[in-house]
Amino acid sequence: MTNTRMIALIHLLAALAFAIAGPLLAPDFRGYDPADFPIPQGDAPVGPAGYAFSIWGVIYLWLIISAAVGLKRHDAPDWAPMRGPLIIALLIGTPWLSVAVASPILATVMIFAMLAFALKAMSRAPVLDPWLARAPNALLAGWLTAASFASLGYVGAGYGIVFGAVGWAYICLIGALAVAYAGTRLRPDAPLYPLGTAWALIAIVVKNWGSEWGVAGLAALGAILLLCLSFNTLTRNHHLT
Repeated sequence: MTNTRMIALIHLLAALAFAIAGPLLAPDFRGYDPADFPIPQGDAPVGPAGYAFSIWGVIYLWLIISAAVGLKRHDAPDWAPMRGPLIIALLIGTPWLSVAVASPILATVMIFAMLAFALKAMSRAPVLDPWLARAPNALLAGWLTAASFASLGYVGAGYGIVFGAVGWAYICLIGALAVAYAGTRLRPDAPLYPLGTAWALIAIVVKNWGSEWGVAGLAALGAILLLCLSFNTLTRNHHLT
């Protein structure tokens, strides 16, 4: 077996492990347990509405399809740079849910590491095969951008670090938007990256509608901005093809 085929096979196995371990380890996970924190975070405004987690089904399936196609194209030179950081992101993510139910602090460190490697993989994804290579990586990184800052918000508020839950929601929304904007500039041909973050922000609007209007408003403005960036990227790429 050639080295490129071996790495492509590891990529596929990592994608399968990532998709299987999550639902198997914590099938009903919808966020941290409020009792995990000294200050319970039962309805923290930084978290999205529960329906938003359904995006994982799309992400899992798309990553597996991408890795399977990549195994067939193991010798394609433009796929190779993406595989290393993506494999690391998937390996970090495989035990994440089991860590999240035990230690939100460690889970927060892990999800930021996963985000960093997912962004690196997205930046190295091939220009060709946009829907088989770049798109699933971008969607993963987009969701992780919002999820990592939501995790930080839970930990910050849950341990009473300077601000309360609403203050941490504002800080983390601004942080997620800043990273999402930078990530979109990093890979302007990946419209699903800002779309993945916008999906989470819309769910934060839904959760906070009628209660925390400021948080809902900021999340809505952020979602609109990211949706516009996604649409502009999609139309620009269409005109170039």
